[in-house]
Amino acid sequence: MINLSILISSSEVSGPGGLFDINATLPLVAIQFILLMVILNIILYSPLLTIIEERKEYILSHLAEASEKLAQAKELTTQYEQDLETARKEAQLEIANSQNIHKEILAIELDISQKYIDSLLDTISNDLLDKKKTALDSLDSIVQSLCTEVETKLSI
Repeated sequence: MINLSILISSSEVSGPGGLFDINATLPLVAIQFILLMVILNIILYSPLLTIIEERKEYILSHLAEASEKLAQAKELTTQYEQDLETARKEAQLEIANSQNIHKEILAIELDISQKYIDSLLDTISNDLLDKKKTALDSLDSIVQSLCTEVETKLSI
């Protein structure tokens, strides 16, 4: 620390030629600085800025295309959802119609079956009644013949 203060005190210059001495080198340094800025602007910054602009335009164009495609996808999605909903409704109507048709067919078949069973039962009951009548008639005749035989045997 002591060496630093000695160095600072020894670096002081008395008179002209200090730290901010304005002379002919200042405009020369300013011209060099401006010339360097122009050269760097032409060589380095301009191509870099054009590349950045091209990249920005490329990104913006792709973003626009992506947003258009997204909008189209949303439109297609809504359209397909509507188509799906109408197809579901049509399918439900078709199912309801087919169920009604099958119920009607089943009712008709049940009626036909019931009529067939009723006619079959009528036929069977008529046959049984006829057989019963025949059996009773034959039984009556058998009983009559037995009665006459019993009378004849008793009268002897």
